[in-house]
Amino acid sequence: MATPVDTSTTEVRTDAAPAKEIEGRSLGRIAWTRLKRDRVAMAGGIVIILLVLMAVFAPLIVKWFGHPVDEYHDGPEFLDQSTGGVPVSGPLNSGISSDFWFGLEPQKGRDIFSRIVFGARISLLIAFLATLLSVTIGATLGVVAGYLGGWVDTIISRLMDLFLAFPLLVFALAIVGVLPDHAFGLSGNGLKIAILVFIIGFFNWPYIARIVRGQTLSLREREFVDAARSLGARAPYIIVREMLPNLVAPILIYATLLIPSNVLFEAALSFLGVGIQPPTPSWGGMLGEAANWTNLPHFMFFPGAAIFVTVLAFNLFGDGLRDALDPKGKR
Repeated sequence: MATPVDTSTTEVRTDAAPAKEIEGRSLGRIAWTRLKRDRVAMAGGIVIILLVLMAVFAPLIVKWFGHPVDEYHDGPEFLDQSTGGVPVSGPLNSGISSDFWFGLEPQKGRDIFSRIVFGARISLLIAFLATLLSVTIGATLGVVAGYLGGWVDTIISRLMDLFLAFPLLVFALAIVGVLPDHAFGLSGNGLKIAILVFIIGFFNWPYIARIVRGQTLSLREREFVDAARSLGARAPYIIVREMLPNLVAPILIYATLLIPSNVLFEAALSFLGVGIQPPTPSWGGMLGEAANWTNLPHFMFFPGAAIFVTVLAFNLFGDGLRDALDPKGKR
């Protein structure tokens, strides 16, 4: 026989706390959570932020911690002219002191620290603008080729092959080396920067175009694209509103990995003497000048270290960003 339940003492709680709603997370927030866990990538990101701030606030940094970028310190208390202008103080005749953190240049006696800081402006400006141009052209042509297919895809794909087979370095040396001092309403280093951005950016677009084209070929068969077509959406609407938002991740990843390549390319051109012309400082140009002073390792070390740290930071951050946005592709 079942025991009766005494309900006289049963209390119904009316002051219970309401259940907490489950908060949804966007894909961007999920990716940010993964990225924060990658300490190496976050360290690279912090270095990138510091480099950008250094380039933006270069005049203030030099004013507080350095000397005017083109100020000569060639007096006998700084340089020994009997030895060709080698600094007279500091370890290994580098001129490093509390006033000159990275030492002095031989012959001219300019502050290497100040020139490194201002050189960041040139290197990062050219790298960012060239990457923006490459991404714009490559993403546009890649998504058009992948979505439309047919003869459009054939023409764009053969154009990619043509650009990929082009000897970019030789072409850059030829074009930059024969340019006049005034062209297109620009002159001096302003003209050099514009030409370098055009050459580096315009001839690098096929790399990202191939990636975007491959992703687009996969996306155009997805259900949301079929749904948009069934509702009467035209190709431009589908490309802009449906395809491009789903291509942001691979485009962003490749852009972060393309920037260090552009930094190295600009440094190589300046090293060869066809990039930014002195007295405007650039890291590659400083390396080119330091090549003539093998007995003064500090002259080559600091601009080389600046390039190394910049390229390494972007590569580490780009790898971490790729793992955060595409965890399935993580090896």
